[in-house]
Amino acid sequence: MLNAETVGAAIRQVREKKGISQEVVSSFAGIGRTHLSAIERGQRKPTLETFFRLSEALGMAASDLMREIEKEIQSYFTKTPSDFTIKHFGDLLLFCSL
Repeated sequence: MLNAETVGAAIRQVREKKGISQEVVSSFAGIGRTHLSAIERGQRKPTLETFFRLSEALGMAASDLMREIEKEIQSYFTKTPSDFTIKHFGDLLLFCSL
């Protein structure tokens, strides 16, 4: 399911895997650190322009960052009931459809 939390989680995972701080990524992307933090926590959705800026700041093509988001979405389908934490009604609906 594509939602702000999924997008943010993928961006955060890529950033942490590369060992880059929020300060560095946000500076290279031309956005505020608090804006990046809100995106990573799923409280804000990045615009398409911000998405491209973030991918460049992370040193990857936007298509590669989108692929990471797709992997995050696929992880919903590989979770077992004991792995699943219901945070939103949409997650409950997704879980019930598995």
